[in-house]
Amino acid sequence: MTSPNRQGDVVVITGGSAGLGRAIANRFAKTGARLAITARGRERLQQAKSELEALGADVVVFAEDVSDSEAMERIAETVEREVGPIDIWINNAMVSVFSPIKQMEAAEYRRVTEVTYLGYVYGTLAALRRMLPRNRGVIIHVGSALAHRSIPLQSAYCAAKHAVMGFHESLLSELIHDGSAVRTTIVQMPALNTPQFDWVKTRLPNSPQPLPPVFQPEVGADAVFFAAYHDVGRELLVGWPTVKVVEGNKIVAGYIDRKLARDGYKGQQGDQPVSPDRQDNLWNPAPGPWRAHGRFDDIARQKSLLLRVQLKLDLFEDALKRFIGPRRRTIGRGTEQ
Repeated sequence: MTSPNRQGDVVVITGGSAGLGRAIANRFAKTGARLAITARGRERLQQAKSELEALGADVVVFAEDVSDSEAMERIAETVEREVGPIDIWINNAMVSVFSPIKQMEAAEYRRVTEVTYLGYVYGTLAALRRMLPRNRGVIIHVGSALAHRSIPLQSAYCAAKHAVMGFHESLLSELIHDGSAVRTTIVQMPALNTPQFDWVKTRLPNSPQPLPPVFQPEVGADAVFFAAYHDVGRELLVGWPTVKVVEGNKIVAGYIDRKLARDGYKGQQGDQPVSPDRQDNLWNPAPGPWRAHGRFDDIARQKSLLLRVQLKLDLFEDALKRFIGPRRRTIGRGTEQ
């Protein structure tokens, strides 16, 4: 994918020290962006910082929890003061629990909601306070196919992603009403090969795993990067599995209920029992030198043909609209006519 000439854009990425957030940070680093990444673990943040600087980015890191609204405000204020006006804010941080609902605890639902949903709200509010007066900027929510279709054993995470979708739709309508040049979109992900399956809290007998097919996190990172610089509309569905889930649920939701009841339990577990020494990241960062990839490199797909087609069609549409007539749009730092 061709990179736009956006060297020096200020990009904030929550949950940027590992998994998809790390892959997104790597993608922006290659264009010389000025990055601010947040996560809870200081050691892994420093490891990520070194990797990103080696790719050519200027990087600041913040060891903060996105469930703290005041922390998100402090991050935005510090970035604006010490790095520059925020061009792109990417809400990505998440936690989850793999467990039947009947075994879940109230505190676990609250924690997942505070991070995976309210963390997006707090990040968005901090970004809007800076972007709206300037009338420019991009806010991206990293979503999931599970924002449209819940699955068993991940009720807290699915509910939080549904909430993110509802929040996003309200924000989108309000920006349109106000005639704002600030742009927002949600990028709905398929299953990705990230470390979350090694650190997510679980009550399953065997190790958690993503429901196949599985893609490498760079596929999701490419989609987020593209959405930051091109108006993809209200949401971007990444890959055929996501499209199939979203569209299929509109037509045969009852069939999917029964299929998930039959296959969703075994499909989300591997063959190895969960280690009694396993540590999760629900309340505190999980120790370990985690990076972007998880342990599913042998089955993860390197690219999505449908995503490539989608992005090319978006580029064609952009070119056609420029040919037909001027269109006001926000791309990163500025506004084009």
